[in-house]
Amino acid sequence: MNAGESFDASQARAALAKSVRDHWVLFLIEGIVLVCLGMLAIFVPLIASLAATVFFGSILLVAGLTGLIATFAARHAPGFSWSLISAVLGIVTGALLLASPVTGAISLTVVLIAFLFIEGAASIMFAVQHRKRNSGSWGWMLASGAIDIVLAAVLFAGLPGTALWALGVLIGINMLFGGWSLIAMSLSARPQAAAAA
Repeated sequence: MNAGESFDASQARAALAKSVRDHWVLFLIEGIVLVCLGMLAIFVPLIASLAATVFFGSILLVAGLTGLIATFAARHAPGFSWSLISAVLGIVTGALLLASPVTGAISLTVVLIAFLFIEGAASIMFAVQHRKRNSGSWGWMLASGAIDIVLAAVLFAGLPGTALWALGVLIGINMLFGGWSLIAMSLSARPQAAAAA
């Protein structure tokens, strides 16, 4: 890295810090809203799961319709049939999720279970490789992989019932942690806190 690149990076960090300091109240409000929404999703996971399914279905439907319009507008371009298949797949999947959000939540939970199993197995293999090289932090990676697999097994064993809460709870936890991090960042960036530091 040359001096110009490190200067640019330090300028970018300074600009980001100034932006957070200048707008710390907005970040604080965003954090509080995320924490409230996260707690709501955790306490009412069925509604959060269905809302996530409807939201995802809407995105797929809009993306599919947009892709279909673009595909026919550029029908003489190479790959027309593949583009058409992709657009139709997005439309059909989005429509199915919107038509039956409960079934869609089950489908999304099955995808989540598969992801957790694969992610857990990969994390465990990664930990084993690091253990062979005497890396000090391999135990945390092993534990993370094991937790992923246990969570996937619990979700799978409880299907279809787990589909009604799993997505909502996981979305809620994500929003809760994201909100707390924004709150902590904004409070530490307050002008008084920055001046005291």
